[in-house]
Amino acid sequence: MSKEQHLTTPAGKELGRSLTDLEPAKHHGPPRSLLRSVFIVATCTAAMVVNISNSTSVSISLPTIEKDLDIEEQQLQWLVSAYSLSSGCLLLFFGRLADLYGRKKAFMLGTLCQIAFSLGCGFAQDGLTLAVLRGFQGVGGAATIPSALGILAHAFPPSRARSIAFATFAAGAPVGGAFGMIIGGVLTQISSSHWRSVFYMAAATSALIGISGLISFDADVPSSEIIKRVDWIGASLVTIGLVLIVFVLGQGEIASDGWKTPYIIVLLILGVIMVALFLVWERHLERIIDEDPTKAASMWTPPPLMKLSLWARAKGRMAVILAIAFLNWSAFISWSFWVQLYYQNYLLLTPVETMIRFIPMFIVGCLCNFFVAMVVAKLPLVIFALSGTLLTATAAILFALIDPTATYWAFGFPSTVLIVFGADFVYSSGTIFIAKTSLPHEHSVAGALFQTMTQASSGQSTNAIGTAFGLTISTIVFNTVVDKESAKLGVTVNSSGTNAPMSAQLVGYKDAQWTSAAFALMAALLAALFLRSVGIVGHQRVIRHVDSDQTMAVHPGSSQTELPAMPNPN
Repeated sequence: MSKEQHLTTPAGKELGRSLTDLEPAKHHGPPRSLLRSVFIVATCTAAMVVNISNSTSVSISLPTIEKDLDIEEQQLQWLVSAYSLSSGCLLLFFGRLADLYGRKKAFMLGTLCQIAFSLGCGFAQDGLTLAVLRGFQGVGGAATIPSALGILAHAFPPSRARSIAFATFAAGAPVGGAFGMIIGGVLTQISSSHWRSVFYMAAATSALIGISGLISFDADVPSSEIIKRVDWIGASLVTIGLVLIVFVLGQGEIASDGWKTPYIIVLLILGVIMVALFLVWERHLERIIDEDPTKAASMWTPPPLMKLSLWARAKGRMAVILAIAFLNWSAFISWSFWVQLYYQNYLLLTPVETMIRFIPMFIVGCLCNFFVAMVVAKLPLVIFALSGTLLTATAAILFALIDPTATYWAFGFPSTVLIVFGADFVYSSGTIFIAKTSLPHEHSVAGALFQTMTQASSGQSTNAIGTAFGLTISTIVFNTVVDKESAKLGVTVNSSGTNAPMSAQLVGYKDAQWTSAAFALMAALLAALFLRSVGIVGHQRVIRHVDSDQTMAVHPGSSQTELPAMPNPN
């Protein structure tokens, strides 16, 4: 059947509205050896581990960096947020470029970026330079994670092997968080160059990943899209808007006049306007193609970077799972940030002593992902989302109630064990849900969107939005409580907060953890209210295509279709 005839069918009309008009997915090339397949999965997973560890390894090194470069404590969060700012805000853009021009190319360019700017961070001599280089380092993460997702989708046709590959890849996020803390703590304390060794290690690891990818990845297959254009207007609007908003979230609390500072107010307004314009523009493009698919040939109507209707898929469950991921990641990042500061700045532990206390997170993270891979085909999505978020909330509550004189095994250990359940359960099951909810030609954008909210892509990411939001809100709570408690003791806290009484700091740490718990509890409430009817998402089955929660995102061209874990967008 010709393309003209195909456009008259229901599937053809839907593909026209999708703006991409993809050909059926095909897998090319000779059979791949098991060893090479293992290397593909290992390389993509390692990219995710490095991407996440680039945040957590720096997080545990913050006190040392603060003293070495004489950075104010309020500015420290920028060394974490700068990476998330660039990597999270550029995920959608690089995901689209990878789909069009080659995922292997995009992955290799992202890896080179990681190597170069990781080395630059290692040689930085002041806080501002380090923060700027961290931003450029994050660009590499934004390129590698969406590319890795696409590479896995193309390398593994719908099968149990694909599910295992994506479950392994998802494990890279929490494992990367724990790995970064462990390696960061060890290198910061025992190496001669201290915190700089963290960046040298990141550069060396990225180099090994690049070599492995160059050897093991399949050659790029030309995109089968008829319209090979990038929505540059939409990409510019959303990137600038998110950068401004995330910048304000990180800077508002420490600006000269706080949130009342004129440039903070102006930038926040501009950021919101930019994001609003992006949404209007994307809806405009989608509406034009809905009315007349042939208009996609115009240079002013390229395929939208993100279809707004994507959020409404599965009767709005897509938006719900994105919100749950956002809140859960905010809780996880906030918990991690304040716990390591509590250990080093309040209990005065060394980086290695702090790292040892995070080891259970690494072990439990591996076990959680193994568990998800084994039972995701047997349990409904709500079980993973609800139990994971509740356990994360419990971890934060334990630290909010912590007694500094008690043994580590009373509060610290159980909290460290429980905190990763939300990150693992929500990310792993959420990735499969997103893949099934979106159409085959939308998986790269949907995956990038999920990574933006969770920071884990595909391997992905750490996320700009969740990280900045979580740290900003918890920092506001911490500073407000410390100021209030210090005032009760007759102490006026200086701008850096260094003269705050220890008792006031302890109350601040506890209230910051109550904030983390609130994020997780809100996510749990959303899961309980809206995900009960979703059902099982982790196994493949043949079902009839009807508009229901049980048939999320089957391909619109067939009455019976398989629900792959991650269909090939090519």
